[in-house]
Amino acid sequence: MNNESVISTSVLVIGTGGAGLRAAIELKQQGVDVLAIGKRRKYDAHTTLAAGGINAALGTMDPEDSWQQHAADTIKEAYFLADPSIVETVARNAPQGIKELEGWGMPFAREADGRISQRFFGAHTYRRTCFAGDYTGLEIQRTLLRRAAEVDVPIIDTVYVSRLLVADGRIFGAYGFDLVDGTRMVIHADAVILATGGHTRIWRQTSSRRDENTGDSFRLAVLAGARIRDAELVQFHPSGILEPADAQGLLISEAARGEGGILLNADGERFMSRYDPERMELSTRDRVALAISTEITQGRGTPKGGVLLDLTHLDRDVVLTRLPRVYRNMLDLQMLDITKNPIEIAPTAHYSMGGVLVRADDHGTEVAGLYAIGEASSGTHGANRLGGNSLAELLVYGRIVGAAAAAYSRTLPAQVRSAAAVSEARDEIDELLAGRGYDNVRSMQRAIRDLMSEHAGVVRDEEGLKAGLIKLDAVEARMPDLAVHPDIAGFGDLAHALDMKGSLIAARATLESALMRRETRGAHNRADYPDQDPELTVNMLWSPATGVTQEPVPETPQEILDLMPTGEDSVVGKLVE
Repeated sequence: MNNESVISTSVLVIGTGGAGLRAAIELKQQGVDVLAIGKRRKYDAHTTLAAGGINAALGTMDPEDSWQQHAADTIKEAYFLADPSIVETVARNAPQGIKELEGWGMPFAREADGRISQRFFGAHTYRRTCFAGDYTGLEIQRTLLRRAAEVDVPIIDTVYVSRLLVADGRIFGAYGFDLVDGTRMVIHADAVILATGGHTRIWRQTSSRRDENTGDSFRLAVLAGARIRDAELVQFHPSGILEPADAQGLLISEAARGEGGILLNADGERFMSRYDPERMELSTRDRVALAISTEITQGRGTPKGGVLLDLTHLDRDVVLTRLPRVYRNMLDLQMLDITKNPIEIAPTAHYSMGGVLVRADDHGTEVAGLYAIGEASSGTHGANRLGGNSLAELLVYGRIVGAAAAAYSRTLPAQVRSAAAVSEARDEIDELLAGRGYDNVRSMQRAIRDLMSEHAGVVRDEEGLKAGLIKLDAVEARMPDLAVHPDIAGFGDLAHALDMKGSLIAARATLESALMRRETRGAHNRADYPDQDPELTVNMLWSPATGVTQEPVPETPQEILDLMPTGEDSVVGKLVE
């Protein structure tokens, strides 16, 4: 308490990835005082890992494309669990987001005549994915950081937010600490925008890096009084590597299959013929992940628990020209020449399609003054994300939410604060630092990741989900024995403990919601309920107080339904998702 600073701003943005930066830029452009903070270095945000591209119905390659067709493709791929109003907003406004990036210097790939290039991704009716090589997310992050610097957005990327501050159901700021020197911070703000990512790090095999996507958004939101929507809907990417341990889950681009890579089980069998004989390895992400998981669980996986992605039959020049990033990564990580040896892979938790419950118009939550965007929010992706939509979503709603928070701040007559709320946040950190137990954070995090991988992976069932909840209770019971030890390197151990608290909440939300969704739909596979249930065209809403409740998904407009592709999506000339 003796080392506690007080900061005031009109709007606080938590998270310095693409979503948070776009919101902060909008606020600054509107002349509103803003502060953007994050726990990762701003140049190393999760957005930088996005490779494939960003969707917008520009019609540069296929003039027949439209925002309506983009919306239709998105809702169909979402298995009708996406909010049609949110999808419409993203599809309508994505071209504006591309235009903004272009004006800020984004180096999009272009055709010979100067048009922005657009390519197919799986399940798209037309070519609408803009890209910058296979570094699209990195270039977007760089572009937004340049723009943020131009408009003087203040960014502090060494701050961990432990609690949102709420008085009478209304946000008045946040509490946190500096990761380097431990200085406590009370940040007063009229509004707070959560851009804190998803919860895919709570699985053992994940494309998220250490200490990111641990469920921060879940914890911050529900402790403030918000609810979570569709926590059980998590997209598993088919191809994550198994070793080395510190890179487990790193993605092998699906372009590897798009260029002709084939999947083999331990018996040398090209097994996709059992699951999708027409599209084979070019099937959709959810089907390929399910196929690989089934091969492994039925005993046809490799000794390390994976299957083989074989590119050795491809011409070496094709691999070096079309898949340079994959080739280089595997040489660096495993000393593996993929032109001579197959890659051992397994499904990896990749994207949180659920998140904080938000309104369609402004992504506000049930807590006045609290907003959520990007992977922290929900409503766009339903049960299966359309490839290329995540980057479009963060640009569109980053701008919209920035404007909404600006308007909210301007019209707020007074800011009510609560000394009790600040004291509660302060006491939580004091309690963690005072712990003298024998347990450690990393051990508890590993236990969460193990139980989620075992009981809530690609395929779930009632018995396994209930067993997972029992194991989760056992992890929570270890909390009194937790010891936290800040040292000369900083306060990372304290941050890990709070990450773990977020993971506990995210895991419970996921397990309980998955238990209630007694059907198979998109990325959610129930072995005991293998069919899709029309009665469960609902969103699962979760909070610690109420558990899981169901809410019908709004009806899709007829003009969008009329554009829904019929039958299976052709893979001719298309990249996979």
